[in-house]
Amino acid sequence: MIDCSKEISKFHEENVRLPETERGEMRKKRQSNQDRLRAGLKKEENPLPKRHIKQGSYAMHTMVQPPDKNPKPDYDIDDGAVFNREDLKGPQGGDMNPRDACNMVRDALDDGSFKNAPETLKNCVRIYYDAGYHVDVPVYREYEDDNKDTCLELASSEWRKSDPTELTTWFNNTVINKSPDTANGQQMRRLVCLLKKFARSRKTWNMPSGLIFSVLTDEKYIAYDGRDDEALYDLMKTIYDRLAISGNQVFNPQDSDEELTKGAEDPKMRELKDRLSWALDRLRDVKNETCDKNEAMKRWNEIFHTDFFSQFIEDDEEDNSNGLNVLVSTVAAAAPKSWATEQ
Repeated sequence: MIDCSKEISKFHEENVRLPETERGEMRKKRQSNQDRLRAGLKKEENPLPKRHIKQGSYAMHTMVQPPDKNPKPDYDIDDGAVFNREDLKGPQGGDMNPRDACNMVRDALDDGSFKNAPETLKNCVRIYYDAGYHVDVPVYREYEDDNKDTCLELASSEWRKSDPTELTTWFNNTVINKSPDTANGQQMRRLVCLLKKFARSRKTWNMPSGLIFSVLTDEKYIAYDGRDDEALYDLMKTIYDRLAISGNQVFNPQDSDEELTKGAEDPKMRELKDRLSWALDRLRDVKNETCDKNEAMKRWNEIFHTDFFSQFIEDDEEDNSNGLNVLVSTVAAAAPKSWATEQ
């Protein structure tokens, strides 16, 4: 494969990985919402959360920058609020139902400072920000079962067992165990972020969640030490083959009974398969080395819907005393249209 590893690494660092300044802003939003929640609950003399759980892409460090063509942030920050089960009681003394628990949290967060009021959704309370991103606050209750084991349940359509820390721990350990030992040992995490960047590169694409990309990457990732470009291509290929042969369903790696997709005909998974097929076709000449480096840069521009890689395209018109540029131009003119002139 034409070696574009340096360019892909630079793209990840500058256009994909979330800068620490933005993560810092998110930490501030997370803390301010925790303070807002406690103040609102205390005002109504409602029970206070015993702790909070950072989860999702924020906890896994797989959040990515918004698309180049749509620079408005669309971040989803997850910050679960955990209550003691014994504190969540209804008016008759029985366990508070999940909807009432979420509404209690929603009302506490709604202090009048938001343009759009916080909203109760199926699995969380969502807080909207004018900047374009939102904070999700899943509500949990915690208790000890008959065996003295600590249990955590999520407020959804019913109270159901769910511990987001298990997923975070699973992913972070998998990244360390599967990535090459060189540098930071983070290649698997970088590939998840690159896949998410690809999936969100067009507003019209209807793609699956970031967690599904993490699970699929875990299933099919093959380490290529020092070659994120080749690792990414092969990951796209193996995920496509997996979807084509084994089907679209994806399950929680920490709970095989929980399906993350919406059945075998999940439209988001069908779209993912179609977009991967297109990307693999556009990268075939790069993989087979049947194009030059300049064309490879153009193809990576196409994949990520960006002009970032244009800075690495060399100008063949520059003077070269040994005549090499003339030779390159002659070869390019005679090359097949599929790689010489296709945009």
